[in-house]
Amino acid sequence: MKTLSQTWFADGYIDFELKKYTLLAYLQEINKYFCQNKLYPQLADLIFHYNNLIAFRENKRYLQEQFPKRLTGVQIEKLQLLYESLVEDDELMQELEDIIQYASSTMKKTITSGTEIYEFVENKINIEPIGIMPLEHNEGYFMLCEGSCKNTWVYQYRLSFFEKHDEKYRSIKTEFIDVWQRNMVNSYVAIKSELIKNRSDLPNPAVYALETDLSLPMEETLLPIAKRYLVRYITTYGNTSSSV
Repeated sequence: MKTLSQTWFADGYIDFELKKYTLLAYLQEINKYFCQNKLYPQLADLIFHYNNLIAFRENKRYLQEQFPKRLTGVQIEKLQLLYESLVEDDELMQELEDIIQYASSTMKKTITSGTEIYEFVENKINIEPIGIMPLEHNEGYFMLCEGSCKNTWVYQYRLSFFEKHDEKYRSIKTEFIDVWQRNMVNSYVAIKSELIKNRSDLPNPAVYALETDLSLPMEETLLPIAKRYLVRYITTYGNTSSSV
């Protein structure tokens, strides 16, 4: 995939037409993937670059005051762009402002296209707990099925908390286990029983089934959306036990 550097908009020769061409070439490739219903990692990469532009624009005045000397490089973690301080009416700074304004508005349109696909897919996913659920839901298995395939993909998952900038987040790590062919014998309950029998590290796991009638790329779309949906579901409904 064609990529952009973290500071592509300020790298090298700062020229509106040049940066516009660079951006449009990048977005053309992003849209090529979106047209194939392939969202990841393209959507995440696009959102990263959009947020970086917005952060630069919002913090530019502060950064000019804090870094009045010629400096280079970028510290993305704190979004501290180090650059040669330019006065507000400087021609080069105005060119950079025009680049950022155009790029952020153009990127936003493409992000909207991607998020519309994301929301459509997510709304077509059904999720249900399988069997008696344990009190602890932060580790277990999920089964994933999509419309055109007669297979059930099974993954082990683990949720964890982390803090960033005084905010709490949940992350999910997954490990592919195996694929079962969907039939009367390999019901969700039967697969859960087999997992418990053959994998002693989780004697009483939380198990969820996620289904959709859509036929979608597994790695690029269905799996990442299903993982995020599962995190939100467990966070919201994790204390509710169910049996199937």
